[in-house]
Amino acid sequence: MMAVAQPLFPKDGAKSKGQGTVTFADKSDQKRVDVLMDGKPFTSYIWPDNVMKPVLYPVITASGAEVTRGFPMKPREGERVDHPHHVGIWFNYGDVNKLDFWNNSEAIKPVEKNGYGTIRHKSIEKKEGGKGHGVLVVTATWDTPNGKKLLEETTELHFINQGNTRIIDRITKLTAGSEPVSMADNKEGVIAIRVAHQLELPQKDQVIMTDAKGNPTTVKAMSTEGVTGSYRTSEGIKDDAVWSTRGRWCDLSGTINNEKIALVICDHPKNVGYPTYWHARGYGLFAANPLGWSVFTKGKEKLDYSIPAGKTAIFMYRMLIHNGSDLSDEAINALADDFAKKY
Repeated sequence: MMAVAQPLFPKDGAKSKGQGTVTFADKSDQKRVDVLMDGKPFTSYIWPDNVMKPVLYPVITASGAEVTRGFPMKPREGERVDHPHHVGIWFNYGDVNKLDFWNNSEAIKPVEKNGYGTIRHKSIEKKEGGKGHGVLVVTATWDTPNGKKLLEETTELHFINQGNTRIIDRITKLTAGSEPVSMADNKEGVIAIRVAHQLELPQKDQVIMTDAKGNPTTVKAMSTEGVTGSYRTSEGIKDDAVWSTRGRWCDLSGTINNEKIALVICDHPKNVGYPTYWHARGYGLFAANPLGWSVFTKGKEKLDYSIPAGKTAIFMYRMLIHNGSDLSDEAINALADDFAKKY
């Protein structure tokens, strides 16, 4: 486990207000554990039967702005209702032993369910709050449609409170059973957040997106009023051009209720495929996918990752939720450096 968190941005013009508290409210009878920072809701680890994997939802800034999309859990007026499997922050993949874990949702017809896998929460192993830092350790299984376990998952969720800077460090260990588990090249993965409408990229045209069954679907143009999102990566690539490029971090910035918001995902040097490819879309899907090489390079490179029988693969990501100001490249690089050194 990591030590008590220290302030990460000593040179950043938008300094946080110092370390606050992190506490947990175990509501397992409701299939959730609430995460509180300074006594206020930050997020909840939830495992409802109708989502098909555990997720963090909703995600709220220190000032109270909700940065995750409401649909399908709590739909809000004026937001997209595509991709019902995009809920909060999640971790899974689109091809695990040829089963699609990523796209599974209630929208899949029962007769088609044999092509989809489910991640099932099993236990809460640890929850420990404190000043500046709290940790939640959970287990899950990656199951086939007939209930066969393909992978055992143990995930550490480290929650760091530094005032207007809130951080989630996720360390996920996936262990194969008596048979190897393939994770063939696929664009759907692996850690992602579906953001509120205000953090989408402004788009005036109709958008063609893949639906839950892999079919291209045209989504009507939506109002761009209040839509302010903008991507940038560690390599200086911006907005729609970010998709299929690599970088050690990516920032999605915008405004909600006239307040500046920054969401950052950092890759870890020990991860397979570092630096990750970005599966970042203008319509609000913000994901890091280190495994989909052939998709992102149009067949020029191929990975087809697999976990040998009885072996464990480790994936580590840091997500920053910041409000009140933009973050400079210097500040984000400090965040990424700190993450690389801690684990």
